[in-house]
Amino acid sequence: MKWYNYIRIAYNALVRNKTRAILTMLGIIIGISSVIAMIALGQASTQNIRDEISSTGSNMIFISPSSQQKGGVSMGSSNAKSLTKEDVDAIKREAKMIKAVSPSVNASGQLVFGTNNTPSSLQGVDIPFFSIREINLERGILFTQSDVDNAAKVCLIGKTIVDELFSDGTYPVGQFIRFNNMPLKVIGILESKGQNAMGQDQDNVVYLPYTTVQKRILAITYYHSIFANALTEELSADAVSEMSLIIKRTHKLQPTDEPDFEIRTQAEMLSMISNVTGMLTALLAAIAAISLIVGGIGIMNIMYVTVTERIKEIGLRMAIGALKWDILMQFLTESIIISLIGGVVGILFGILLTFITSSILGWPFIVNIASIILSFCVCFATGVFFGWYPAKKASQMDPIVALRYE
Repeated sequence: MKWYNYIRIAYNALVRNKTRAILTMLGIIIGISSVIAMIALGQASTQNIRDEISSTGSNMIFISPSSQQKGGVSMGSSNAKSLTKEDVDAIKREAKMIKAVSPSVNASGQLVFGTNNTPSSLQGVDIPFFSIREINLERGILFTQSDVDNAAKVCLIGKTIVDELFSDGTYPVGQFIRFNNMPLKVIGILESKGQNAMGQDQDNVVYLPYTTVQKRILAITYYHSIFANALTEELSADAVSEMSLIIKRTHKLQPTDEPDFEIRTQAEMLSMISNVTGMLTALLAAIAAISLIVGGIGIMNIMYVTVTERIKEIGLRMAIGALKWDILMQFLTESIIISLIGGVVGILFGILLTFITSSILGWPFIVNIASIILSFCVCFATGVFFGWYPAKKASQMDPIVALRYE
């Protein structure tokens, strides 16, 4: 019996039981579409996070004090005083792989303008900070070196602050807002960045000269952190080693001493997040793949029913000369066709589901070709694996017993 005959007989058998065939395919459709959608959305979310992090400077380096220990208990790093002006000056003077560096100090409190107020955090930075973090102005101007030197009461605000304090339509640039009763002149509005990959509002921010926060708000001489960027992303690791040696020297640390600072790069964050999202994607895909097993069991169940219903047909075919191989291939072909049709529909539905979800979430639309090819192969394997035993049982029937079956 030729292959086209197997396919024709299988097709006619499925058409006679359309509803049953469609319900059998449903498990395969759900399984394949779920696997493709989970893998695609996992990759899209990873890419979205990578884009978000890269938008803040792909070659950015972040230095912070290491956690303090007291009585064997970690006290955190927020009050550590290990980063100083000497560190920043040494990096500017000696680091060959660093393009720019900026100290950073933070404060939080209530912002007020007229009758409007909103809680917010202030970040005191130096002028290079904006190029390091790739932050752009929409209106107004950046503060100047004179503002930094004189601890000027000027600030740059994000879109969220504008919406909260200037909801009556007042033009913010040139206005004075109060932070804990200290007046700050708004000299610029930052371009909107929206939420980052962690769901934090990047527009709920106020930037001041770091000297203003140090002298007029916190009365401190140390820095909470230091931002820098390497000449290129590829040189980030070398830049980290170079900065580490410089800071160890300024802190008078011996080679065997535990560093009182930590240095992190965007590449490390990208790698960590990629690993986490990769594991989550694999887990979700594995859970979705369970429905493929359920679909395969459905195929086996239906094929058992089909064999039972067509015992007389099997006996008649064998009586007029059909070989066991022909009977085996007849039913195995039906199983494979159900799997492949379900797989093709599942692939199309999975791509459509990915497109819709990505559009709603604003993620990049990514379809993994490898997952589609793998899904198609899995469909074929499912048809063969779960259809083999019922087909084998049908092919081993005694023709005389099959013809006498009631």
